[in-house]
Amino acid sequence: MAITFPGFDSPAVGFEQPYDMLEACHDRVRRSLALLARLIEHIDASGHDDSSRSAATDVLRYFELAAPQHHEDEERHVFPLLMEQGDAALRDAVQMLKRDHERMNALWHELRVSVSHWSRAQAAGAIDNDSRRLADEFTALYAQHLQREEGLVFPASKRLSNAQRLADMGAEMRQRRRAPVAG
Repeated sequence: MAITFPGFDSPAVGFEQPYDMLEACHDRVRRSLALLARLIEHIDASGHDDSSRSAATDVLRYFELAAPQHHEDEERHVFPLLMEQGDAALRDAVQMLKRDHERMNALWHELRVSVSHWSRAQAAGAIDNDSRRLADEFTALYAQHLQREEGLVFPASKRLSNAQRLADMGAEMRQRRRAPVAG
């Protein structure tokens, strides 16, 4: 039985609305984390197979390619504005989010070893407790992180951004990804 996740291929949001894009990335993070959980459940129940390898490859691809780009978007465009113009509570939140990024990167560096193994044809065996712990910690940290960004940091940064800043932000995000201009 294939591991499916409805809505995983949702339509992309354009760079013209960078905060909408950041929030759409959060949706993809949540779906990728849910896929990781379903992958672990699948391996526990059915072992390694083509379906688990495919899911592991999808999780790897997201957290190796898209997630680092998203973190860089925040580090370049959201956090500096709040460090410069935000109040003490916002600056404290930004410092916490930066530490989260560092911790997420460290956790992923460890967890990716297991996920990479699960993506290979020769994958076999049960999921070890360390991999399970890393996946749980990674997922929990992301959940808190996303909530803090969406509930406090993104709205504050968006309020402080004018039309030109938003246009520049979207253009830089597009350029860094070398995405074509819409239209």
